[in-house]
Amino acid sequence: MVALTRKRIARPLLTAALLVTTLAAAPAHAATNPVAAAPAQPIAAVRALPLGSTVTVAGVATTPSGAFESSFYDKGFAIQDRTAGIYLKLATDLKVAPGRHTRITGTLTNSSGLLTLVPATPAAVTLGREGIPPQPQWRATGGVGEVSEGRLVRVLARITKPVLDDLPYGRKVFLDDGSGELTIFVNTQTGIDLSRLRVGQWLRVTGFSSQYDTHYEIDPRFPRDLVVLPG
Repeated sequence: MVALTRKRIARPLLTAALLVTTLAAAPAHAATNPVAAAPAQPIAAVRALPLGSTVTVAGVATTPSGAFESSFYDKGFAIQDRTAGIYLKLATDLKVAPGRHTRITGTLTNSSGLLTLVPATPAAVTLGREGIPPQPQWRATGGVGEVSEGRLVRVLARITKPVLDDLPYGRKVFLDDGSGELTIFVNTQTGIDLSRLRVGQWLRVTGFSSQYDTHYEIDPRFPRDLVVLPG
């Protein structure tokens, strides 16, 4: 089967318009205001709402901002609360690291299959204290899907195919623990070296549970998110 070439250029017009608004809006210092006191909805409940809904959520960052820019075409990051996770699609880099408490008011959009939240302006994102990121949720390779999308997850499985170049977007690694093959998409910004990977190796992967088009994947954040294990 021919692998899909990654292209996220054809995004919904609503998402594109909101990103343009973000670029031209409030100054960057607005993003560092204390987290607002307005009540936030659980992310799991928000994920069940229709596209175009305006919502407010709060959570802890699980990915650094801009880590997936080569394939997401933005400088956003993911957050997670006790119920679920979601990706925040931003045009400006807020220099967020995992563990940063974040609140956002924005519009639900679809970005090549991935549910995302787009703020109207940088001032719609408020950053709070720095803390400890959520622990990754262990999943089977065949269990990474809609139920885990938006969360920080971890899998342990064998490499089934040689690393596949999908530049300039990134590279693909394929894993299977017996429950179904899974794509690991390594964005170029992460600086993760895949030269040591070989078919048959056991690989532990931590990253963002994502979706592109009709298939699900994990997007690792740092070199330490990929660990080759003996066996």
